[in-house]
Amino acid sequence: MSIDLAKLVAIVQRNCAIADARHAREMSLCTYLLEMREFYRWEQGIPLGETLARGDVGAWLTEREALWETLAEDRFDPLPVVGEEFDPFASVAINQRLAPHGLVYGAGIGRFGKPHFFLGQLAYREETDGLTVLVCEREYARDLTAIPAALQNGVVIVRRAALRQWLWEKAEGWGMKQTPGSLARALAAHGYAADPRAALERMTDAETASLILHERGEHAASGLLGPDWETMLAGFEKRRPEILARAVRDNLADCLVTLPTLIERAAWPQLHFWFANFDGMRKEMFPALAAVDFAKVGAGETAVLEEIVQRGAEHWHTVASDFLGRYRTDAVDTEIVLEKLSHDPSGIQR
Repeated sequence: MSIDLAKLVAIVQRNCAIADARHAREMSLCTYLLEMREFYRWEQGIPLGETLARGDVGAWLTEREALWETLAEDRFDPLPVVGEEFDPFASVAINQRLAPHGLVYGAGIGRFGKPHFFLGQLAYREETDGLTVLVCEREYARDLTAIPAALQNGVVIVRRAALRQWLWEKAEGWGMKQTPGSLARALAAHGYAADPRAALERMTDAETASLILHERGEHAASGLLGPDWETMLAGFEKRRPEILARAVRDNLADCLVTLPTLIERAAWPQLHFWFANFDGMRKEMFPALAAVDFAKVGAGETAVLEEIVQRGAEHWHTVASDFLGRYRTDAVDTEIVLEKLSHDPSGIQR
């Protein structure tokens, strides 16, 4: 049976709009405006780097916010797929029906309880470490925040269009100041100065591999921590405990898989890019890794980095396990403890 793609896209996009209507204004103003700018670019099919007409963007933004006002209280619509209707969060069942048609669907709850939806065209599929990896290129429907990769139910979805957009934003931001450091080294390794667009494609290929490694790390971390970890995250009422807990798991995932594999492969451009994005809470609670001389990685500091990563895997597993032990005893107290640690993570630093 064929799929009415236009109808499916319209329903997924409407659900995206409902999610945005409920949550988009929770961002900081700067982040909101940047994401709206790039969402407009995607929706209008305007190439990355092409100057946007400010007046057109402003008018579109006003119209979009007016639309959101009419949708905020609406329920998400079920998805019609091959003669059946599915709950919009039934991504596993939906993808089973879409797979023969070369389509990939994503649905889940992200940070701070925001739903995310996505519909794209499958570029290729691979199996690794018990995970199914679906890599998409073209995007038919998406919400405001384009998440480059996600892991759900043993399936990793990588969105190359979203990744390319994010990489372009990173390079564009660097170009304004051209500050020396890890990002400068990563861009130089890909030949960004000579040909930005060709370099962007090389970076997209390289960072697709890095994203898959991180999601493999998330999968490994989930195997160690069990389902209670996700239940704990979903139960937090405040943001900072969730940010802290996610940062701990990110550090664990990268120490388990991402960094050891990149080091083993001598993938220095990818390592430099990883270090360029090692920031926020992850960096604050991991000063040993932050103190590595990244400029010398691959030229003398690799052994030091390997040791820090190995010890980091053990440390972050212990920290995460401690959080879970507290949570199983007293969920409310755990959130209070993590709230305090988020303001002063010295008690869990590595």
